[in-house]
Parts: sequence; C-alpha cells; structure tokens
Amino acid sequence: MAASGRNIGKFAFVENFCNRKLYFVGAEGEPKREFVVPEKLVKSPTDMELWRMSECYYDLLGFISSMAVALQGTRNSQEVPIPPIVEKLMKVLDRLEQLAIETPPVDQPARFGNVAFKSWFQKMQSESKQLIGDVLPDSLKDATKELCVYFVDCFGNPTRIDYGTGHELAFIMFLMCLFKIGAFERKDEVAVGLKLFQKYIILARKLQVTYRMEPAGSHGVWSLDDFQFVPFIWGSAQLAVNSPIEPAQFVEEKSIAKYKKELMFVSCIDYIQQVKTGHFAEHSNQLWSISAVPQWSKISTGLIKMYQKEVLSKFPVIQHVYFGSILTLKTVKPGTMLPNPRLGMIPRQHAPAPAAVPAPPKFPGGDGM
Repeated sequence: MAASGRNIGKFAFVENFCNRKLYFVGAEGEPKREFVVPEKLVKSPTDMELWRMSECYYDLLGFISSMAVALQGTRNSQEVPIPPIVEKLMKVLDRLEQLAIETPPVDQPARFGNVAFKSWFQKMQSESKQLIGDVLPDSLKDATKELCVYFVDCFGNPTRIDYGTGHELAFIMFLMCLFKIGAFERKDEVAVGLKLFQKYIILARKLQVTYRMEPAGSHGVWSLDDFQFVPFIWGSAQLAVNSPIEPAQFVEEKSIAKYKKELMFVSCIDYIQQVKTGHFAEHSNQLWSISAVPQWSKISTGLIKMYQKEVLSKFPVIQHVYFGSILTLKTVKPGTMLPNPRLGMIPRQHAPAPAAVPAPPKFPGGDGM
C-alpha cells in the first residue's frame, strides 16, 4: 500500500508502502530525520540477494502495486484534485522542457547520441537543487539533497547519452521518497499517476527523440519499448476496470487513434508506432504476445512479475540504484510477504473524464513528439 501521511498528537508519521512500520519525519520541538546524500551500495552480483530482501525492494513493489490499484478505471484527462506540491513539480518538468527548447540538437556526424544532451543535462543538474528545494515545504527542505540525487538520475546518462529502465526507476524512487517523507499523501496517488508521472514520460520521450538517445543496456532488453516499462504496468491497470477496449484491440489503428490521449497503455503503443517501422509483431514481439492475454488485470499483474524478473533482478540495472535514509537496504522482517495487487475487483470512484486533452507542446524541429 502507498504511503499516507497522518498526525498523531504533535508527531507526524508516514506509513511505508507495506504497512510494516511508521517513519518518524519530524515534529515540533523534536529533532527531524537526518537526510543524507544517497549512495550506490549494490557493488557486485553477490549483493543482489541483499537487494531482493531489502525494505526498499519490498516498498518499491508495494508502491507500484498500490498505484496500479489506484489508477484502475481512470482516464488521463479526467479532472482530479491536484495538490500544490504536484502542481509545482509539474512546473519543474515544464522548466526542464524549456531548457531543452533552449538547447537544440547540434549538427554532428553521428546519427545517435546528440552531444547537446550533455549541455541540457548540465543545465538541469545545476538548477535541480533550487527547483526541488522550492517545491518542498519548509519542514522538509532538508530532504532536498537526498531527493535531488534520484531526480537528476531520471533523465538519462550524459556520458553515454542513453536512457533506460534504470532512469525510469530513479523517477519511481523519487516519487516513492516524496510519499515516504509525507510530501505526498495516499489520496494524491491518482494525481501523481495521471498528471505528474504522465508528464515525466512525455518529457522523457521528447528528450529521447530530440537528442536521439540510445536505449540503455543491450538495445532496450530490459524494457518493453526500448526505454520504458512502468507505464505499461500502470496503463494496463487503468484498463482493469471499465476498459473500452479488449487486449487484442490495442494494436488496432482505430483504437490507437481514439484512445492515445486517454489511456496510458495506448499512448505507449502510439509512441512505438511513431518511432519504429515494420510490423508490430516483429519490432515489439513481447507486446504483441501480450495482446493474446484475455484480461487487462492479468496483463498488469503479469507485467509486475516480468518487471521483477527483467528489471529488478538485473545487476546491470540495480548497480546504479541509490540508497539513503529514505530508501534503504535494511533487511525486511522474516516472513514479510511481497505485495500482490488484486486488480479488476473493486473499482474506485473517479471523476468523469473530459472528451479530449490538449496535445503536448512540441520541441522545435521535432518529429511529432
């Protein structure tokens, strides 16, 4: 389950995602949590077992599962209450998009990996501390140094000019941290998923296209579309309740045209169709095979298991994960069960969705992104 903030007397607590314990995050007249600069602690393949038994690993799967449950039956453009901190973070992403507009790709012999991304990354990195610090309330300003490490890491690697599921994971962990320290509350899950995460994915795609970024790893082997994975998990969870299409229909052109702005999963398929050529079954075989699964709920839970195996169990990905005071490698208590979301069972009530959502702004010289 996702974190939820609550006040008990004069103390502020945040439940962790598996409801295993409470995290003290500060109180009037009491010392606050001491935030730290996170470090990479998974140094070799032998450390992977420590990772798989860590609180961070369990909390991560709990967070992904809780968000999947919360997003059931939603639509991307529906009206949802957007808390001030989510709105501020959306403006932060707007600022980073503006930096990309101000940092166009340069002419170079190499087709992939435009070196202008390095300039954009330096600008983003130099502004990140101020941007994140301005978003946080005064009581959580000290968390800036810890949060910034995850935030800076979620847009790609400036040396290799690539992007992969490890960078996506950094953003998921950034969101987790905000829940765990109480900046986000449980009731904010839908706004975080539909508005903030979706905005991040759109920005990541624009960076990928504008700077011709390469897939991290072995040609995107740890993702579903060369770059992303989690949007497919949460996107299929959206469809687990009141879905307007069957799984076999998501590759149909008419379904893509009709629902690409409303459904996260279909938006992912639309992006693939824009950047790849040829038959879908050839360039996206794993997704093609998913279309044969009869229920969206089974697709989502199956993708979570696949994510565990193909992303979270891969040392080349996890060696780059950061751990600090919020997300730790501390071992979970014996007998702790991994979360298992039950999708398609009890739909939550959501506001009705508007008919359409404006197209995202384009970078100058882009190709439709």
